[in-house]
Amino acid sequence: MSEKMDRVFVGGGGEGYATPQYLLLEYGNRHGLIAGATGTGKTVTLQILAEGFAAAGVPVFLSDVKGDLSGLAKAGSAEAKLHDAFTKRATTIGFADSYLYEAFPVTFWDLYGEQGHPIRTTVAEMGPLLLAQLLQLTEAQEGVLNIAFRMSDEQGLPLLDLKDLQSLLVWVGENADELSLRYGNVSKSSVGAIQRALLVLENQGGDRLFGEPALELSDIIRTDPDGRGRISILASDKLMASPKLYATFLLWLLSELFEELPEVGNPDKPKLVFFFDEAHLLFDDAPKALVDKVEQVARLIRSKGVGVYFVTQNPDDVPEDILGQLGNRVQHALRAFTARDQKALRLAAQTYRVNPRFDIETAIKEVGTGEAVTSFLIEKGAPGIAERTLIRPPSSQLGPITDAERADQIKGSPIAGKYEAVIDRQSAFEMLQARAEAASKAAEEAEAAEEDAKAREFNKARRYETRSYTRSSARSKSSDKSFGTELSKMVMKELTGTTGKKIVRGILGGMFKAR
Repeated sequence: MSEKMDRVFVGGGGEGYATPQYLLLEYGNRHGLIAGATGTGKTVTLQILAEGFAAAGVPVFLSDVKGDLSGLAKAGSAEAKLHDAFTKRATTIGFADSYLYEAFPVTFWDLYGEQGHPIRTTVAEMGPLLLAQLLQLTEAQEGVLNIAFRMSDEQGLPLLDLKDLQSLLVWVGENADELSLRYGNVSKSSVGAIQRALLVLENQGGDRLFGEPALELSDIIRTDPDGRGRISILASDKLMASPKLYATFLLWLLSELFEELPEVGNPDKPKLVFFFDEAHLLFDDAPKALVDKVEQVARLIRSKGVGVYFVTQNPDDVPEDILGQLGNRVQHALRAFTARDQKALRLAAQTYRVNPRFDIETAIKEVGTGEAVTSFLIEKGAPGIAERTLIRPPSSQLGPITDAERADQIKGSPIAGKYEAVIDRQSAFEMLQARAEAASKAAEEAEAAEEDAKAREFNKARRYETRSYTRSSARSKSSDKSFGTELSKMVMKELTGTTGKKIVRGILGGMFKAR
């Protein structure tokens, strides 16, 4: 793809359509919005923007919720079903001379480690605010979770994976009375509720998100030796079955970029472009504290050189304060079937700079698949006039690659083998287990010492009782012996007389009779 490297060509048109529409790279970090109903072309727009940024040397991170975006790793083909349509559109928008089929450098990631390299963070890096949102905790339960994180810091207990947090919660429950005196009520019922929520998360496969080796941000901010930015694709088709996990993970990644990257001011082009597909999941039932955090990140992260592009069906899925910060917009068709849809359509039209050549609200309803109403920032960061635009065709393959092709990409990745093996180093689980074992051993030793002391006392008492018994027996035997001697003398005396003879007969008479 050959085009000016200070801009990304988005599309144009013939009669009645826009002149060529570009996203200027110097304003690529001013964020953006891709909106439209299902089937109107949002995925292709995301694909061509990712291609444009990568070709200009800008790394890209995006989530692939349907599996279609894996085609970025493979060049399109003249044998493809839509080749003729793409060629015709390229001619219509004045892109025929620059339109080439091309593959792009791609790194595949997967939370479950099945369709890409495993991607992880630690419980400590996720933090209590995002974790509470992920677990859908009440305010009281979130308070207990914050206390658990405080104890992790104070007690020197690293929280790396879910078993670390689970073991720490057991410790918090066992010490609830003491902790309540310091931090307020720590109810065992709240501890139990958090543990049940963690069990649900684990059953959803969320335990694979937490652990080591944790993601290094440098691995998603890469450029290839040829100068093109690498496109990191998060396999999200399975992850979408757990929408809270999906949204929380992407928000964590965004917040990590905000916290870790240095200030760069106004760069000539972004350091990274981050596409947040199905963005409505981020804001559904989100507490105000979380929405405020997203707004803060969106407002300040551009100074870190990061552009954030929200992809969603309706612009009103994004809170107004955040929507106002999205300078580059591609609005595909909206279907205004209900009163709410009609209101959303009017509001969407009002956010564009008026074009006297057409009615924006009508245009948003009428544009077909692959068409959009676009507005990009122009000189001095001013919003451009709204234009009807035919989106350019992609250079990479439209649709997914095969499993074998994906496997080859993963095997040949520059980070192959770095994240596959899980590392389970000493952390809160092992430390608390060691404490419990040490306490158990100390208790056993104390109990043994106590039993030994009792045994010594008992044996000492028995020796005293045995000596007393022996002397008493001796006296008894002596008495018995004296009495026996006297009795013997009496018997022998009687045996010599008549009485003695009668006794012998009486006892032994038969023997004498036998004689």
